[in-house]
Amino acid sequence: MRVLLVLNSGSSSLKFQVFDADTLAVVATGKVAGIGGAARLTARFPAGGASVDELLARHDHDGALQAVLGLIDAHDDGWTPVATMHRVVHGGPAFRAPVFVTPEVMAQLQALAPLAPLHQPFNLAGIAAADRLIAGVPDIACFDTAFHAGHGELQHTFALEVGLRERGVRRYGFHGLSYEWIACRLAAEHPALAAGRVVVAHLGNGASLCALQAGISVDTTMGMTALDGLPMGTRCGALDAGAVTYMIRALGMDVDEVEHALYERSGLQGLSGISNDVQTLLASEDPRAAFALTYFAHKVAQQVAQMAVSLGGLDGLVFTAGIGENAGSLRDAVLGRLEFLGSFEALVIPANEERMMAVHAQRLLQTLAS
Repeated sequence: MRVLLVLNSGSSSLKFQVFDADTLAVVATGKVAGIGGAARLTARFPAGGASVDELLARHDHDGALQAVLGLIDAHDDGWTPVATMHRVVHGGPAFRAPVFVTPEVMAQLQALAPLAPLHQPFNLAGIAAADRLIAGVPDIACFDTAFHAGHGELQHTFALEVGLRERGVRRYGFHGLSYEWIACRLAAEHPALAAGRVVVAHLGNGASLCALQAGISVDTTMGMTALDGLPMGTRCGALDAGAVTYMIRALGMDVDEVEHALYERSGLQGLSGISNDVQTLLASEDPRAAFALTYFAHKVAQQVAQMAVSLGGLDGLVFTAGIGENAGSLRDAVLGRLEFLGSFEALVIPANEERMMAVHAQRLLQTLAS
């Protein structure tokens, strides 16, 4: 069977799905967790077959990918990878659609690493590992920024002097693969709503909103990096830029300390002092947990209203991703704060960025073959 291998490489994990290259049926899904420590491979096969749960001898990204490839090689159906897709968080202004990875493309993506320091280096590590370990199979980069590439100047511009803007200091937006998938599902399942004004709330450990007009992204809450907009699991979201200069000048923090504080010790974790996990916070009786959740719901509602301004109204609100799909009380808290907007449809649609990547790969491979 010809298969497509979809990889999502993080700092300590490698998520993967294997699709039938012709039908896009999922034939395997899994994750290597604990990269850099006690790495463990877990996998399941939706069409049947024993699940896998095993510790790995190697703990680096190469070892994680080798374990996934071994899983594929050992399968009775004789799977043959024909392409490997990689989620890449930042494509900058140049990459507006998925591309085959070349050395030149890799060099451009490496230059964007400072814009997504928690994601880009590890996304690229996955590509490098695949290039070494899967000879002759093309690598395809799919970008979280690409879906927002058509934003107008009003949406992507910061109020900065032109010299800085010309050097790439602008808004890009993220979670584009998730939003593109939701736009596809809306078109297929809710065509009347898809033709209208919809805000999609991708609420997970990373969180943002996207304003869709007839299925096209016209605005989003994340900016130049994946730090802006909504508060998240450990990221602060929108912050007075002067707070950063205060941390450096008055509090004596260096750039690395500030970056660590904003990316890894803020958000729900920082607000509660307990956890970045919503289920943990919902189960807690600590008032700090309740405050963190109330703060999060309040900010989501505020920024939904902001997206509604960009759309000139609101016909629908779609919740997706881990929190959006599973935390009903938080959805209710957001919707309660938006009653003043009048009537609009509220939906929950599961995220499926991996399938969106497989769709892109199938299209690119067909173009290559024609």
